[in-house]
Amino acid sequence: MSDPRASEVLARVFGYESFRGDQQAIVEHVIEGGDALVLMPTGGGKSLCYQVPALVRPGTGVVISPLIALMQDQVDALTELGVRAAFLNSTQDWQESRDVEQAFVAGKLDLLYVAPERLLTDRCQQLLSRGKIALFAIDEAHCVSQWGHDFRPEYLGLSMLHERWPDVPRIALTATATDVTRREIAERLALNDARHYVASFDRPNIRYHIVEKQDVRKQLLQLLRQEHAGDAGIVYCLSRNKVDDTAEFLCAQGIDALPYHAGLGAAVRAQNQSRFLREDGVVMVATIAFGMGIDKPDVRFVAHIDLPKSVEGYYQETGRAGRDGLPATAWLAYGLQDVVQQRRMIDESLGDDAFRRRLGSALDAMLGLCETVSCRRVRLLQYFGQTISSCGNCDNCLNPPESWDGTVAAQKMLSAIYRLMKERGQRYGAGHLIDILRGKQTPRVLEHGHASLSVYGIGQDLSEQAWRSVLRQLLAQSLLMVDQEGYGTLALTNESRAVLKGERTLMLRREVDRPVRSTAPRGKSLQPDMPRAALPVFEALRTWRAGIARSHGVPAYVIFHDATLREIAMARPDSLSALAHVNGVGTKKLESYGESILECIADFEEAA
Repeated sequence: MSDPRASEVLARVFGYESFRGDQQAIVEHVIEGGDALVLMPTGGGKSLCYQVPALVRPGTGVVISPLIALMQDQVDALTELGVRAAFLNSTQDWQESRDVEQAFVAGKLDLLYVAPERLLTDRCQQLLSRGKIALFAIDEAHCVSQWGHDFRPEYLGLSMLHERWPDVPRIALTATATDVTRREIAERLALNDARHYVASFDRPNIRYHIVEKQDVRKQLLQLLRQEHAGDAGIVYCLSRNKVDDTAEFLCAQGIDALPYHAGLGAAVRAQNQSRFLREDGVVMVATIAFGMGIDKPDVRFVAHIDLPKSVEGYYQETGRAGRDGLPATAWLAYGLQDVVQQRRMIDESLGDDAFRRRLGSALDAMLGLCETVSCRRVRLLQYFGQTISSCGNCDNCLNPPESWDGTVAAQKMLSAIYRLMKERGQRYGAGHLIDILRGKQTPRVLEHGHASLSVYGIGQDLSEQAWRSVLRQLLAQSLLMVDQEGYGTLALTNESRAVLKGERTLMLRREVDRPVRSTAPRGKSLQPDMPRAALPVFEALRTWRAGIARSHGVPAYVIFHDATLREIAMARPDSLSALAHVNGVGTKKLESYGESILECIADFEEAA
């Protein structure tokens, strides 16, 4: 039987009439004192799974969050809802910290956010022992996994929560984890008896599009101008230098772009992050140091201009797009050099052979996603143990790729590498091998006498770009390796022999120019379910919201999400009681903004 207290809090505080998916089961399990491990995609409503129980159970919900920079926004959003929330972190002076500590001890807080580093200090643990704790919520729980993409060593110490407060329920939450990572989270956080809740990983509103890297800055600019003009988005780069160069390039092209990486000062990072969260249409160019915990709902695209290291990382990063459920794009450009670089980084990484094998397996899965000729989403979700039919919303579904028998081409490339090594004891990189196969008389080819090789000129039927695609796919299928003894040189693997002997047929993906365009006109795709007559009302409400947000110094979505404004625009309520039935309008927001919203609607209708 459902707990009426949970439904009452959901409606009164958050303004929602019902829970979604597993939310109700999770909330009621934690209210009853049970531990939980929750895997739910970004935008799936993880926060409610601990916020509602914290408001129902006696005491204060303690939320362990790894990102100090985002605690302020999370607390601001809860304060707007009338929730008594606060945080403790290094940005506060002693007076602010003392006020928060006193409020906690006095039982005047519903939720308290702390970083894991602070939680592990004796002072913080002594403070928590003086108050009443409703629950512990461990956000971004995948940070505990040493095989994960966001490993934070301080998370390993959080197992002490169960030892010191055995009667306080704990809920660990993450947006992405394989079965292996999930088991590791449970083990490392001493959640062995916790109930597991695994929601669907599918984000159907995100369109996945992966392209061959050519002139990547030009390709990125085309995406932004043709598909996402004026939209907020994130561009991920592998290096700090590329972040700076790309942000500078986009700014020179008239796009409002900001850099973010660990090499920038803390004040600059905080300022850029604040602008991205609070302003419309800002593009953040960043390393993977940016994004965890970002709650901005209207990120319309996430672009990768370098190959991610793993499917988990890729899923986590692309999941920052389209949190509001509206159409969004996950775009990735990658090329041969990306594969060579990633393989070399794995070979040179610290750690034992087992560690390198794990990294190699993660990269293989990512390459498999890039090179597949079938549905991207099917391949992506299979990685997380979920099975679906073709999605109809990825580049491969919308424009099915071609495949071709690349066995002979592969034999030519493998033969060239074999002969250089066998006859000359030499190893070379991709560019020189392609020059030999295409019969080019470059100074290097002539200097080393490679024009006399039997393989010289036997590959003139393919362009340089086509050969690079062949090489990339050979690396992806472990038919070639990046030689550890040379810088980016290529060598055969044990699997190469079967192809050379004709015992294995290779079907390869043919790279063609396959632009994916939205099927809906610009603007309509952003508001797919809104009648034309409601659009002007929606824009008037957005303008009203922007003014309120500026006066409060918070992001616009903290006041109301677009989804709530869309529902108001379509319903056009003429009374507070009618407005109260709109999703996202809780008691506190109705009191704070109800009359103002009704005036905004009335002014619009009078002007019309």
